[in-house]
Amino acid sequence: MTLSRVPVHVAIILDGNGRWAKKKGMPRTYGHKVGAENVERICREAWDIGIKYLTVYAFSTENWSRPEEEVSTLMRLFSSYIKSTFKTAPKNNMRVRFIGDLSGFTPKLRESMKELEDFTASLTGLSLQICVNYGSRDEIKRAVRAIAEEIKQGSLEVSDIDEDTVRAHLDTRDIPDPDLLIRTSGEQRLSNYLLWQMAYTEFYFTEVAWPDFNREELIKACEEYNQRDRRYGRV
Repeated sequence: MTLSRVPVHVAIILDGNGRWAKKKGMPRTYGHKVGAENVERICREAWDIGIKYLTVYAFSTENWSRPEEEVSTLMRLFSSYIKSTFKTAPKNNMRVRFIGDLSGFTPKLRESMKELEDFTASLTGLSLQICVNYGSRDEIKRAVRAIAEEIKQGSLEVSDIDEDTVRAHLDTRDIPDPDLLIRTSGEQRLSNYLLWQMAYTEFYFTEVAWPDFNREELIKACEEYNQRDRRYGRV
């Protein structure tokens, strides 16, 4: 497989875990477990075909409203994933970072996230960003508050605020914007995901649920990306 253009940064909305499990007569939590296992596989495939950055929407600010049992299961899976990634990340030369309002998690979980980020910081392969307790409106709100605080302290003038100022206060401040968004399981909306960053991103929607999303499906998305004429506002 040869792609004429490989997207540098791919963002994915990991959708359909619960519905996938229900179709198989299994609880939604089973779908989340299989979906979590698929993240590692897709990370390997992404790097293998030349993708440099992969950002996944793992847990949104709205997901706290799900049934308590489901949220508890997601937290356990998240903790388990972090533990396993201490072993798999060096093997795959993968850097891991967490994006979102991490203050919403327990101190123990936040500590584990920080330890994994520090542990993988020097790795030079795929850069994996995991969005947790993330919502783009919340991200922009936090950025505006930080900018306002700098103005209040006198370290920033209102007249100096530009796009770079806003970008520098976002969770994704040191990575490029996504070239391609993939959303699995048939839904066709952004769901409050990377709204600022995806101003010029190409969108790809597939009916395939996340647990069934594999290398072939990833290549299909990249092939579709290759067919797009990325004009960036040019006539």
